[in-house]
Amino acid sequence: MSDSESVPPAGTPEAAAAPPGPARRIASGYAFTGPALDLGALLWEGRCLTGAPVRIPLSVLNRHGLVAGATGTGKTKTLQLIAEQLSARGVPVFLADVKGDLSGIARPGQDGDRVRRRAAEVGQEWTPAGFPAEFYALGGLGHGIPVRATVTSFGPLLLAKALGLNRTQEQSLGLIFHYADGKGLELVDLKDLRAVTAFLTSDEGRAELKAIGGLSTATAGVILRSLTAFEAQGMADFFGEPEFDTADLLRTAPDGRGVVSVLELPAVQDKPLLFSTFLMWLLADLFHDLPEVGDVDRPKLVFFFDEAHLLFDDASKAFLESVTRTVRLIRSKGVGVFFVTQTPKDVPGDVLAQLGNRIQHALRAFTPDDHKALRATVRTFPESAYDLEELLTGLGTGEAVVTVLGETGAPTPVAATRLRAPESLMGPVEAAGLDEAVRRSPLHARYAQAVDRESAYERLSAARPPETAPAPASRHRPGDRPKEEPSLVEQVVHSGVFRSLARSVGTQLGREITRSLFGTARRRR
Repeated sequence: MSDSESVPPAGTPEAAAAPPGPARRIASGYAFTGPALDLGALLWEGRCLTGAPVRIPLSVLNRHGLVAGATGTGKTKTLQLIAEQLSARGVPVFLADVKGDLSGIARPGQDGDRVRRRAAEVGQEWTPAGFPAEFYALGGLGHGIPVRATVTSFGPLLLAKALGLNRTQEQSLGLIFHYADGKGLELVDLKDLRAVTAFLTSDEGRAELKAIGGLSTATAGVILRSLTAFEAQGMADFFGEPEFDTADLLRTAPDGRGVVSVLELPAVQDKPLLFSTFLMWLLADLFHDLPEVGDVDRPKLVFFFDEAHLLFDDASKAFLESVTRTVRLIRSKGVGVFFVTQTPKDVPGDVLAQLGNRIQHALRAFTPDDHKALRATVRTFPESAYDLEELLTGLGTGEAVVTVLGETGAPTPVAATRLRAPESLMGPVEAAGLDEAVRRSPLHARYAQAVDRESAYERLSAARPPETAPAPASRHRPGDRPKEEPSLVEQVVHSGVFRSLARSVGTQLGREITRSLFGTARRRR
């Protein structure tokens, strides 16, 4: 059928909504037969075509994606829109809420002229609705259930990134973890790691440094100073027990809707490197625990990674390789990852190549660097019927350029899109409401209270003789060789506490480090 033969008669409502010839070919790329999320309606030559919906198949959301755009262009509302529809279809969602305005997903939205106008433009039947949500906060700093990780499960590679260590120091930190594992010195919180590092830089520990090889006293000292500075910035609260079980992100509500897990981050906005690295720990831990499922009709979880550029800034080669492997392999475990940032160039090429679903909001081009970034962004899109350089600088708030993977795995045509309005509250829930929701959560009793049990710090402290204690009187007879005192490590290893620990945890702490992609290893419950 030709384009002219399929056009409705002029003057009819169908004609107002129907796409013209070139736009029709774009719209046909989004005519999926299976379940799909509705993103909005096609924009063509200044018109919003309500009869040309732009959608994304539910089955390809584990193929990962990118939501990009300048500040204030509507990225946050796009996340909210996608999260709502995933939840409604029984898919759990994780949202990193950097600015603190995604908590409204738990409350019905507010009707008004702007919402009605947007709904009419895109052909949306807008109904206010709230969605089941859990609220979390790193270390309990903020309005949310505390999310903590043990130092052991966080692993040396991620911790080196959070500490800002260079490649040599990162490798040395790995040796310290290796040493602690071999000696059964469990690293639960930062004071445990600091205690082990301090011991290795002490007079008694220098021999141990030589035994593990490749770790200089100077480098160990740098790591120790970095840990001390890290704690001084208030970072100690994020490490400890009870450790968060990432399986709790995979829950559904009694009515079958997916639970939206909102990690509140405003309290740590000034520590972006920490929260971006912590998000990577959550993802790596999911990878470590989940079974292989291959391609699925719908994902088991969709994970939105906000401020993604922070993860990659000044990252070591090993770290970038680990991120790339995690993103590539976690798809087969049914988890989709959406990176959220300002421009595609913020994401390394090897990672960007794995992001099949793209929602690009407006870019600003005020400086030569802006123009360079704009041209680089255009090159990441397939050939299209639009002048993308002009389009990307002219998009309004709540509009985006979209291309996704179709049901066959092939990319859809590039589509300028006016996005639908979220049905939940487009703004934050008040602090008192968040606190009440947290107290009512079934997870509150499990994670609210921090636990400081005996671990490396306590064992090393107990093994070291009190500094004020007098030296024991000599009991050897004249002419006898005095018996050598056991070293500090020998005292720890041969102590009753250590033997009890070894019996209780079997081979977990005595084995070589065999952590997964990021060196993470959860202490199994």
